[in-house]
Amino acid sequence: MNFTLRVWRQKDANDKGAFQKYSAHNVLSDMSFLEMLDEVNNELIAKNEEPIAFESDCREGICGTCCQMIDGEAHGPESGTTVCQLFMRSFKDGDTIVIEPWRASAFPILKDLVVDRSAFDSIIAAGGFISANVGGAKDANTMLVPKPESDTAMDAAQCIGCGACVAACPNASAMLFVAAKVSHLAHLPQGQPEKAKRALAMVSKMDEAGFGNCRNFYECEAACPKEISVEHIARLNREYGAAALLSKQNPPA
Repeated sequence: MNFTLRVWRQKDANDKGAFQKYSAHNVLSDMSFLEMLDEVNNELIAKNEEPIAFESDCREGICGTCCQMIDGEAHGPESGTTVCQLFMRSFKDGDTIVIEPWRASAFPILKDLVVDRSAFDSIIAAGGFISANVGGAKDANTMLVPKPESDTAMDAAQCIGCGACVAACPNASAMLFVAAKVSHLAHLPQGQPEKAKRALAMVSKMDEAGFGNCRNFYECEAACPKEISVEHIARLNREYGAAALLSKQNPPA
């Protein structure tokens, strides 16, 4: 299989950037998208040209670093997958493929397809820690959790923080990401002591980081590689509303 690639190239955060055209030759249908880019980079390096900068780590759909817009879709045309688990059989021989980084002001481009997603780290840090003493591994089953609550919490905990929800949202909202993190602990007894503080702090940090407002387009759910439901956003709204009301009734001294 042979492809024409239109890849966004940008030297650094201050560079204007532009698309450049490359050819990918003799691509096997069972290659992952990143393996295809590896081969293109090998050819560039052999010609003493600058390789395309992109992120990857686990290449197993777990780490969330391989964030790319492919033909205008976060992580490409397949639903419920990351770029590293997207295989070239998803494309047709001779296709022209457009590859871009995430486009959001809260995710500034560092180089080529690499963006700075540290805004997510700041939101996680704002959420803080839990104060519940959960003990060691042997104590895992001593605090009983109803199965429906446990299942919902684990569904939210699947979030890998890739940023596809932000990239797919017309407003570049991070609501699905924040909702998954808040909802995960809100469904577990260990997360109850700090739940009000957590919701207020994480939403505040999300706004401070420059993410847009949620308008219920649901593009985030469609783009999420872990298929996290927008129902968690409803849970976040409830948690935030209750916490805001509580803070008004009991203002800090």
